[in-house]
Amino acid sequence: MRGVGVFEFGAPDVLQLIDLPEVHAGPGEIRVRVHAASVNPTDLSIRNGARAETLRDIAPPYVPGMDAAGVIDEIGLQAETNLTVGTSVMAMVVPLGNHGAYRESVVLSADSVSRAPEGFSHPEVSTLPMNGLTARLSLDQLALHPGQTIAVTGSAGAYGGYII
Repeated sequence: MRGVGVFEFGAPDVLQLIDLPEVHAGPGEIRVRVHAASVNPTDLSIRNGARAETLRDIAPPYVPGMDAAGVIDEIGLQAETNLTVGTSVMAMVVPLGNHGAYRESVVLSADSVSRAPEGFSHPEVSTLPMNGLTARLSLDQLALHPGQTIAVTGSAGAYGGYII
């Protein structure tokens, strides 16, 4: 299976096409055939070495990719999901070592995969998971109560849109 990863940290030109072992869904897992993966700050920090300390005990290649969109092609036994093989989905990936979304297929816990909104391309959908999770965590940390007000500035992007 092919992926995109780095053996050394640096500028975008350190990214290279790499061979990775084929993966299959185990119990409680779903395999997604990745059609698109976004590029976000976490991915940049893997590529440029800002997260090198967290990877020091893991051998390269390091495969970035925190957000993916694609199609389910395998569901493991005991996966608690209403999704089926062939469903277009978006997924949140915790990239660690060679387990990132910049690969042909990724295996994830069933609760990391959700149905993609209809009417959008895989590249568009791949931008949603991290922005949505970040917005949710931000709102949770604010712990607003009914009747309280929040001012949202710079809401033109996905994160601001989610907050609104």
